[in-house]
Amino acid sequence: MINKKKYFTSWSGGKDSALAHYQALQEGGKPAYLLTMFEENEEFSRSHALPLSVLEAQAEAMEIPLLTRGASWQTYEEKFLDALSELQEKGVSHGVFGDIDLEDHLTWVQRTCEKRDVTSYHPLWQKERRLVVEQLIDAGFEAVIVVVKEEKLPSSFLGKTLTEALMHDLESFGVDPCGEEGEFHTVVVNGPLFKKPLPFITKEVQYHEGYAFLQVDVEK
Repeated sequence: MINKKKYFTSWSGGKDSALAHYQALQEGGKPAYLLTMFEENEEFSRSHALPLSVLEAQAEAMEIPLLTRGASWQTYEEKFLDALSELQEKGVSHGVFGDIDLEDHLTWVQRTCEKRDVTSYHPLWQKERRLVVEQLIDAGFEAVIVVVKEEKLPSSFLGKTLTEALMHDLESFGVDPCGEEGEFHTVVVNGPLFKKPLPFITKEVQYHEGYAFLQVDVEK
């Protein structure tokens, strides 16, 4: 359904959005934009807490323009709809999302996109979670863990790259290697979508509301 369609990718900067984008590209889709939702002050992305500099570096490496919106959780849908309107005006008919098996989020995406006559596409939907990570690794993506939920994983996982061995380590903690329940988040620093690797640097670890965040940036 995505073949020859002009699409944007709902871009978190992490593994699921990267693999979804890659899959849509493999199926003949025409990538036009990356859309990233930021916190209200527009300094860090939602959930993954990535700075704008990292998202811009990813977009540059992919040679695709980045569109952003800052929003609180209360204004999230309003700002997302505003972005959809802008994308539709630019001739973008489809949106690609990295949802795997969370029904509530799928329903929200479909309902929200329908309000702007944008077709949502979920190339990873109902794939087995471990298989998603295996496909990511086999395709040559490098995804680094930058957020962990402390009640699920120790902060020692921060900064580690997803590999087959790390998948086993995650499973030993009772966490599926896709982290679909929010146990951890990643940032993609290299892979088949990128013209060049990100000049990725790590900083200190910060702790907030039960999560440990690895502060990251790119070399200037």
